Amino acid sequence: MGSSSYKVVVQEFAAAIRSGAIPAGSRLPTHRALARQRRMALATATRVYAELAAFGLVVGEPGRGTFVRVRSGYDGLEPSRSLPVPRVADLSFNQPLAPGQSDLLRRALHTMAVSGNVEELLYQQPPGGHRHDRAVVATYLLGRGIDTVPDNVLLTSGAQQALDTVLRTLTRPGDALAVDELSYPGIKLIASAHGLDLVPVPCAVAGPDLAALDRLCRSRSVRAIYTMPTVHNPLGWVLTREQRERLAALARAHDCLIVEDGTYAFLEPSPPPPLQALAPERTCYVAGLSKNVAPGLRFGFAVLPGRHLTAATTGLRGAAWGAPGIVTALATGWIADGTVTRLERERRADAAARQDIARAALAGLDVTAHPRSYIVWLGLEPHQRPDRVAAVLAERGILVSTADAFATGPHRFRALRLALATPPRDLLGSVLRDLRDAIGSIPP
Repeated sequence: MGSSSYKVVVQEFAAAIRSGAIPAGSRLPTHRALARQRRMALATATRVYAELAAFGLVVGEPGRGTFVRVRSGYDGLEPSRSLPVPRVADLSFNQPLAPGQSDLLRRALHTMAVSGNVEELLYQQPPGGHRHDRAVVATYLLGRGIDTVPDNVLLTSGAQQALDTVLRTLTRPGDALAVDELSYPGIKLIASAHGLDLVPVPCAVAGPDLAALDRLCRSRSVRAIYTMPTVHNPLGWVLTREQRERLAALARAHDCLIVEDGTYAFLEPSPPPPLQALAPERTCYVAGLSKNVAPGLRFGFAVLPGRHLTAATTGLRGAAWGAPGIVTALATGWIADGTVTRLERERRADAAARQDIARAALAGLDVTAHPRSYIVWLGLEPHQRPDRVAAVLAERGILVSTADAFATGPHRFRALRLALATPPRDLLGSVLRDLRDAIGSIPP
């Protein structure tokens, strides 16, 4: 069968799956059966299913066959928020808010409104922010173990824009980006948008396999390493100082850029030094205020080595200039008056309480989590396919994320990620018990 005919088969299957003509959960013909039916080589039939899997339409189960994926909740790069029943709880996305934050916002907006320089907020901000606003963030970062000058800080519209700016301006299409084999889903979006080759690094509960990373860097040219050393998403690890020093030394030996994501780092009260402090000449540190203050406050920042500032600033200017003046004033005001520090302290206490609830509700299950984080990685039994489990939970009004959203390589993990921050705390236990009962009801 020629290439064009093979594409026709892929398109036929894709159209039938998307239209519902082949229902979700259906078992497809074996590779050999498909080859006989379509009079194609076995290798071509395998290629058809591989392409459908790449589209996110099917999933292979070793020893069982190929199934049409059941899509619900946040099961991939793009979340579907629809449910077949009224929503009970959203465990697919962390949107932490504390009681009284709406009043806090009203007071802050009032203070801004009556200030003498409110008109200044309507002017265009310089790319990366005014120096006095950068200085506020630089001072705040001292609490995270980062000692940098304000000129090395760029202000952005959220940590995602900071991450995008760093990778878009400091890499080129085709460059290899080393990432944990389970990692933040947004890195896949950015890599795809900019033509980067994601290279997964095996990981365990305690951190990435640094020996495997070293072998990878010896076997091919790796431009950058993306890492979350403090409260990893989704596995929750905090790398030891020794691990961080090994990672920094490895990056120096192979001349790799380090992209350090500190989005959840505030949840660990006494972490080892960040990689930025251990290898400041090659580390770009990115973070924001979405998880420690409010998800709708799109304010982030990047700390870069001086030699990369011009390229990153130019790239930021070409994309979006940075954070709006009103958002910047609100964020830096809360940083300067101690509000952010107080909210971070409250978040740590809240996350610890939610983890206690989760451990009690999920006792006996395969749970991996940081004791003060908003994330639980829940391993499933061999007969429990993640997409099917997510569909069963959706039928009960519970949204979850499947492991596919976090997998950066071909290996498929049998797990769910549960985000604990969004449901009211007094309801979280009952939601997780319902989740456990639903998962337990799935027959082998």
